Amino acid sequence: MKYTFRFFSYYLLLILLLTLPQAATQAQHYYRPGQQLGELFEQVQLQRIFPDSKTFPDCVPLSPTERILKAYEQQKNKPDFDLKEFVLEHFKLPSAPATTFSTDTSQNVTQHIERLWTTLQRQPGDNGGSLIALPHQYIVPGGRFREIYYWDSYFTMLGLQVSNKTELIQSMVDNFTYLIHTVGHVPNGNRTYYLSRSQPPFYSLMLHVLAQQKGRAVLANYTDALKKEYDFWMDGTENLSETNPAYRRVVRMPNGAILNRYWDDNPSPRPESYLEDVELAKHSGRIPEEIYRDIRAAAESGWDFSTRWFADGQNISTIQTTKLVPIDLNALLYHMELTLQEMAILAGDHKTAKHYKELAENRRDALLKYTWSKKDKFFYDYNFHTHTTTNIPTLAAVYPLYFRMVKRKKAAGVAAMLETDFMQAGGVVTTLNESGQQWDAPNGWAPLHWMTIEALRNYGYTQQADTIASRWVNLNNEVYLATGKLMEKYNVQNLELEAGGGEYPNQDGFGWTNGVLLKLVATYPELQKIILQQEALQD
Repeated sequence: MKYTFRFFSYYLLLILLLTLPQAATQAQHYYRPGQQLGELFEQVQLQRIFPDSKTFPDCVPLSPTERILKAYEQQKNKPDFDLKEFVLEHFKLPSAPATTFSTDTSQNVTQHIERLWTTLQRQPGDNGGSLIALPHQYIVPGGRFREIYYWDSYFTMLGLQVSNKTELIQSMVDNFTYLIHTVGHVPNGNRTYYLSRSQPPFYSLMLHVLAQQKGRAVLANYTDALKKEYDFWMDGTENLSETNPAYRRVVRMPNGAILNRYWDDNPSPRPESYLEDVELAKHSGRIPEEIYRDIRAAAESGWDFSTRWFADGQNISTIQTTKLVPIDLNALLYHMELTLQEMAILAGDHKTAKHYKELAENRRDALLKYTWSKKDKFFYDYNFHTHTTTNIPTLAAVYPLYFRMVKRKKAAGVAAMLETDFMQAGGVVTTLNESGQQWDAPNGWAPLHWMTIEALRNYGYTQQADTIASRWVNLNNEVYLATGKLMEKYNVQNLELEAGGGEYPNQDGFGWTNGVLLKLVATYPELQKIILQQEALQD
């Protein structure tokens, strides 16, 4: 069985190398633990040498991998061989940078965040291993997330903007620009095992944050990078037809319009969740490559995991991410097209500006056509295999409102369901399903709160937006006062319980929570009073 599995892994690697686009093969010199360590990697992960599957991929080899593998082959069959001891001898474990940071209980939560920026900041360069070196400083989320992340970083920047850390925003934008020009796109994060997938494409929104700080003309500096990022998402459009409606991240809709889906170029277990993926494939009864692809595509969505992606709405074994046209992804690409239009206008290239305007309008029309439910007056993801919407309500429905893609009648329908079904004591719940997955009820997440609040404000639902904002800020602050921490996610239904679900424990830090909280307090000055009142009660 061991050799069969190893052959299967090598077979998948061969397929990957033959099918990856040229841009994704530019960084082959990087250390890739899942590929270079072979059986050693498999055994460390399958035997769960470390409680967190992400630990070993983040380890740094202390000598060339060829030498490590030779030592492994010589020792592995000895009666006294200890795999964990071997790993500790030949690899450096990942560790957070040395810090003397501790929560100062005399400071309120916004002051705490201002101090945290330094703790979460990383300098240029790298510590070896799977981490891809970046040329500029950046902010990491915190906890087990020791690297930069794509969509996390936009929401972190919102807080950096409030903190007047313009040069740090510039550095993070330039890091993503570097990645686009180096590996052909913005990967999930700056780890080699993330290169085959991306995350929700917020790069164009980051550019607008930078433009707010430095002036609109700065957009012209990033035209080539944004075009390259857009081309990554649209790769293969020319290959689509009625009989071949999908290729990588592009999907041809029944009326000929082009929309997008989440994808991953590598149909194998994720190195950072290797055992979890192998076990899932084993018990699912499905073709392994198929379920690995859908798992990885869900990881690209950032919603890993949610019943949003499950065919039966309940079990992860039915995950079908690659069959779905997601609302949020296409709204983000609509914004990217509008930004490319704006860049062309700045350059005086009106022909190109018209081209991107038409692309954006076509995308908007197709998204509204295929994802809007007249019956429920709500947006759902669209299954292009069954030609139906999934009818699973999620907060992804707020994205068309956030980008002002809809008229007031549709906005009213979304706002109504948010009011009746999603609003909870601590803010808004991500979906209406309690499944044990972290992107489902009862959890709430900072990025989706920001998108929801701004979406409602765009259409005049200020009281509803104010209520969600105050409940979310109140919950964040209460947890901070009780624990001294800001968390990755929160239980918005039962404020006495922690958020749960997922493949790892709830993390603290936390980049996007910090960013959204600061931005909300700056947007709603009255929320600062809530913080001060709670602080006084605590005293």
